[in-house]
Amino acid sequence: MAGLLLIVSTTEPGRYVYLKYGVARKKGDVILDRRKEDRRRNHQAAATAERRYGDRRHRDITRELKAFGWAVAHQ
Repeated sequence: MAGLLLIVSTTEPGRYVYLKYGVARKKGDVILDRRKEDRRRNHQAAATAERRYGDRRHRDITRELKAFGWAVAHQ
C-alpha cells in the first residue's frame, strides 16, 4: 500500500480499526477523516483578497465517505 492513504469516515469506527490493524498494520496508511467544515468561511462583512492559489486537496472524497464509509487517496 505504498503511496496510498485510506481515509475512513468518523461514523465508521469499526471499519477504521479493521483497516488500521488488519489490513495496513505495517504501513500505518489509515486515518480517520478529520474534516469538520470549511475553516475558511469568512464571517466578516468585508472579504479580504484570497492569498492562496488553490486548494491543497486534489479531489473531493466526501461522496465516497458517505457512500462507502472510506476512500482511497494518494499520499
